[in-house]
Amino acid sequence: MEDKDSTWVEIVRTLNEKKLTIATMESCTGGGIVNEITNIPGASAVLRESYITYCNEAKIKFGVPAKVIKEHTVYSEETAIEMAKAVVKHAKCDVGVGVTGQLGRIDPNNPVEKLNCVWYAVAIGENILTNKIDVPDTNRKLQKEFVLYDIATTLIRIIKSVK
Repeated sequence: MEDKDSTWVEIVRTLNEKKLTIATMESCTGGGIVNEITNIPGASAVLRESYITYCNEAKIKFGVPAKVIKEHTVYSEETAIEMAKAVVKHAKCDVGVGVTGQLGRIDPNNPVEKLNCVWYAVAIGENILTNKIDVPDTNRKLQKEFVLYDIATTLIRIIKSVK
């Protein structure tokens, strides 16, 4: 695994160079993406907003259709997509990231068949890329770091490809 800090530096630098803005709607990462971004000088030029939408109601409040959560579960690709689209709309930004998943234990409000599964989506314009991560069964802090690393490596690849 390459140095995670250098990846986040590259993300902020590339967003600045391309004059792109970013916003996040995070659930299981608890604001980890925006924390990594704000650790980098120059973040204020690219970061628009961030929402930590840990409960279903918060996701719905910021634009995720309740019907999507009901039909596909809160821990689904469809929910991650709606999170990314909603944050682009609300923040009026170029890049939106939505992250949802279940780490470590059963959520009594949102039961799942499989533990330690995270979905994230990155929206740029009409283009949306999604990814599913099967997270190792370890402590929660390491699980979040694992997810953040995956998101960072995908995010830098995507924003570098923007013309």
